[in-house]
Amino acid sequence: MEPNVNATDLEMDPTDLYHEETFTDRKMGTVRRLTPVKADGSADTSRSALYVGQAQLLTPVGTVPVSFEIGAGSLDEAIERFAEEAKKAVDQTVEELKEFRRQASSSIVMPQVGPGGPGDLPGGGKIQMP
Repeated sequence: MEPNVNATDLEMDPTDLYHEETFTDRKMGTVRRLTPVKADGSADTSRSALYVGQAQLLTPVGTVPVSFEIGAGSLDEAIERFAEEAKKAVDQTVEELKEFRRQASSSIVMPQVGPGGPGDLPGGGKIQMP
């Protein structure tokens, strides 16, 4: 399925810009501080900074990146709340992965049966598992 993207969807919003800084302990993860700025790059003091945590979840098929907002008023507070928010985000991601697996395992493909048309498969009427 192709995403529906219009040229106007690709424009940046000059009233919602942030300067991004990255902090990491090189072990557990990363905290990004997004400081609001105006279109000229000066600080926008009418908005608060945002903090976003990033970690990786190891799965049998590789790593899955996990990003999550951290409700914090400072970098110290964001670092303090990192583990708590990361656990919530990982738990939610694990549940979503389980749901994807359930959906994939329960999908049954029924081949079209009919003489001579495109999409006809041999042995019509048999159920195929993807």
